[in-house]
Amino acid sequence: MTFDVRARRRASRQLRRVGGLVASLAMAFPAAAQDEGYCGDEGVWLQILGSGGSELTDQRSAASYLVWIDDTARLMVDAGSGSALRFDETGADMAGLDAIVFTHLGAATTADLPALLEGSVDAGRKGLLPVFGPSGNDLRPAIGDFVERLIGANGAYAELASFLTFRNAAGYKLSVREVSATGQRRWSRFSSDVLKLSAIPVHYGGIPALAWRVEIGEYVIVFAGSFSNQRDRVANFAKGADALVVSHAAPEAARGELREYHAIPSQLGRVAARAEARILVLGNRTSRTLGRESQSREAIEQHFTGPLVFANELECWGLPDKEDELP
Repeated sequence: MTFDVRARRRASRQLRRVGGLVASLAMAFPAAAQDEGYCGDEGVWLQILGSGGSELTDQRSAASYLVWIDDTARLMVDAGSGSALRFDETGADMAGLDAIVFTHLGAATTADLPALLEGSVDAGRKGLLPVFGPSGNDLRPAIGDFVERLIGANGAYAELASFLTFRNAAGYKLSVREVSATGQRRWSRFSSDVLKLSAIPVHYGGIPALAWRVEIGEYVIVFAGSFSNQRDRVANFAKGADALVVSHAAPEAARGELREYHAIPSQLGRVAARAEARILVLGNRTSRTLGRESQSREAIEQHFTGPLVFANELECWGLPDKEDELP
C-alpha cells in the first residue's frame, strides 16, 4: 500500500485564515493549528519538527523547524536527533529546500544531518544546497570544519564525502557557508526567489551561536535559538516578527551556569514585547520546563500579552494575515 503523505496533506486543505489560529491560541496550549503533520497548501507556515532538547526522557525530538511556503518546505532550521524522522513524516522534500541553517553546532542541533543527507539520494535535487552555520572558536569548530569532520573524506561518515562534490548519486552538492558569530554586525548575504535570510551573533555561554531572521514577502519569522540575552540584541533583530521562536529550556527560578546559556521566561517575555512580536513560540522544551507551563506563562505575560505557543511535535502554524487582530 502506498502511503502518500503529500496527497494526505492536500486532502486536508485548509485556507490560511486566522480564525482557526485565534481559536487555538485562545485556548490552553498545546493545541495543533492543523491536522497533525500537515500544513496548509497556501501561505506561510511554521512547522515544529522537534520540540524538545537532547534528553532521553522527554519523548520529544530535538528542536528543529521547517518553514513552508505554498505547500513546499523551503527552509530547515537545525537538524537535531529525531528531525530526520519528523522531516519524513511531514512529507517535506529535500529537493524543495532553499537552505539549511544552524543556530549553533552541537549534537542537539546537528545529530541527524548525516541521516538527512543519506536519505536524500533519491530526492531528485540538483545544483547546490546552501548550509549556513556559525564561525568557530576554541570550544566549537566553524561550520566548514564541522562538516568536514562529519562527512569529509577523513570524517566520521566518510561514505557521505561525495556530498561535498557533485560526484554523488544524489545529484547535488552542499555549499557550506560560515556566518560570523562574533561582534555586532548583521549578516545578510542570502536570498532566493521567495525568502531572505539574515543573522546576528547571540550569547550562548562561550559557544558560537546565531539568531536567524527569515523574511518572506511581508512576513517575518525569527529563530532566536538558545541565547542568554546578555548582549540584549535579539529584540531589535526580531522587530516586527510575525513569529518569534525561542528556546524554553530554563525555568524562571534558574540560577548559575544555566543562565549563561538560556534566557528565563520573564526575559523571553521582555524580548518579545520589545520586538512587538505577534506570536511567541516556545521550543526546545526540556525536563526543566515541561510541566511548568503555567509558571512560565505567568512570568512571560508580565511583559508580553500576545499569543503564546508551547511547541509540540509536528504542529504547523499558519502565519495570520497582517490585518487580522490576535487575542
